[in-house]
Amino acid sequence: MSPHPPPDVDRLASLMLALHGAHADPHPKATGRTTGLCSQTTTFASDSQHLAAVREATRADRERYLTAGLQPVDCRFCHARVKVKKLGPGYTAVQWNTEASRRCAYFAEIRAAGGDSARSRACPKLTDSIEHAVAEGFLDAVSTAPSPGDG
Repeated sequence: MSPHPPPDVDRLASLMLALHGAHADPHPKATGRTTGLCSQTTTFASDSQHLAAVREATRADRERYLTAGLQPVDCRFCHARVKVKKLGPGYTAVQWNTEASRRCAYFAEIRAAGGDSARSRACPKLTDSIEHAVAEGFLDAVSTAPSPGDG
């Protein structure tokens, strides 16, 4: 048996908020009521300016997490355009969109044969195009974009 009981996470979170304030605001104006199981949660229902600021910060965070460092790359074979970020020699993040998925000739072949292109790991023609974009200097070999974390 452990000599120390596990920490009370709700109490620790409450102490951290009291010490540091809410996210991105060193002096939060906590107004409004809290209800339910999360009694430590602060709402800003009566402070519309603060609520708008929190919503904007959340939108900006979401956008940064989803798009930080992505660069457009066109497939040299079928001209499908995707967004790509190289995170190192063994990892490439590819963000497909509906138009690129429809346009991809490799995925079209899979669908024509009765398969599900969503189950394919990658398009080999696009992989070649990404390597070419790196070789030509159009795409960073390792993304220099800042981490999407706090910053």
